[in-house]
Amino acid sequence: MSDRLELLKKMLSEDPNDSFLLFAVAKEYESLAKLDLAIQHYEQLRSHDPDYVGLYYHLGAAYHEKENKDKALEIYKEGIQIAQAIKDQHALSELKGVLLNLEMDLD
Repeated sequence: MSDRLELLKKMLSEDPNDSFLLFAVAKEYESLAKLDLAIQHYEQLRSHDPDYVGLYYHLGAAYHEKENKDKALEIYKEGIQIAQAIKDQHALSELKGVLLNLEMDLD
């Protein structure tokens, strides 16, 4: 396990509801190709802070990589709704693009 992950996990243990730390731990697991653990942390973040719009792109991609395309579609669509609600045009554009690409792959 990386030193960075150890530090992030220690920090998260001190503040388990910190959205940034949940995201950072998930990203670190993702970079280590531990997708199940990454998904677990993204889902925890999604439950705790559903408006943390950056998680939807990465969570959807993790599900896609695990070959759960239906769940990836669901996550991307949910992220689009959140991005529209909070008026985050950058996230909205990214999520619409990745959703379109996935839908085209499924056709």
